[in-house]
Amino acid sequence: METEERNETARQPFNAIAAIGAELDSQRQQAENVPVWSGMFSVKTANVTIQEAANRPNPVPLWLTLWYQGEVCCLFADSNLGKSIYAVQIAAEIAETRKVLYFDFELSDKQFQLRYTNDATGQCHRFPDDLYRVEISRDCLCPQDDFENTLIMEIEKLSVDMGCKILIIDNLSYLCMTSEKGEDAGRLMSRLMELKRKHELSILILAHTPKRQLNMPITQNDLAGSKKLYNFFDSVFAIGKSAKDENLRYIKQLKVRYGNFEYGGNHVIVCAIEKADDFLRFVTLGHATESAHLKEITEEERNRMKSDARSLHSQGMSYREIGEKLGISKSTVERYCKA
Repeated sequence: METEERNETARQPFNAIAAIGAELDSQRQQAENVPVWSGMFSVKTANVTIQEAANRPNPVPLWLTLWYQGEVCCLFADSNLGKSIYAVQIAAEIAETRKVLYFDFELSDKQFQLRYTNDATGQCHRFPDDLYRVEISRDCLCPQDDFENTLIMEIEKLSVDMGCKILIIDNLSYLCMTSEKGEDAGRLMSRLMELKRKHELSILILAHTPKRQLNMPITQNDLAGSKKLYNFFDSVFAIGKSAKDENLRYIKQLKVRYGNFEYGGNHVIVCAIEKADDFLRFVTLGHATESAHLKEITEEERNRMKSDARSLHSQGMSYREIGEKLGISKSTVERYCKA
């Protein structure tokens, strides 16, 4: 992604009036015997909350408006759509000015080297010196029954030892082998959120999506595993494959807490994956509606889908289960079954 597309947010100047106002409101709260702390809770008036927050810097966008400083963010896509390529591109851009730890649990060092080597000349790409690639040692003897807990503790230790606050983890399945289970997923995300707050980290996690129909827009339901995962993430974006051209990809924003919701279904980023000399990357071609890159269903395909929906419904499957299996909405399944 081109450098000029990145947004930078200036630090907020100290607001003396807001600080004085916050102190006065805090004293008023104490005078009214309203506790500032109650067990696990911090209690402030809405005005004090705003005034105190106003004197802290606004979050800095790390990548467009898709991922901000201090967020646990998720990038998901189907297999072989280039999410690791895009994540390394993001890491390299950020590492121009900040230290980045890229936990690569997908590629071997040789696969990584070949991906970033000029095929014709053998010239290897030179990354910023502050980009560190991390992989699990082959000599690791971590017990399998405690692997996930050990992995998260080691991630925390390494980030603290190196003084690095920006982490990219490729991918989610190595953090939580049972991410499809709601209880386990919730426990995992609670740990990550705790790390984020404790060390002021910014974390980008890559995740898979099950095989999906190219005629359907990407939604939060396409994130593989428990739906609880989506609720925990601060921000979420995804990579989709264009049905118009198999070489095109589009990037869609699904969840945002800071900044603007810029890249929704009506304004996705259209890209092509290209290798410029020795660097494999996403090149932005422009913006479009997601619908322009979705597959149009033929009458034959629609009739087959109707038949499949009715057959599955007769076997006792719910409309929602059928929709997930066929890659269509619950309301569409209901319409097919009642027609």
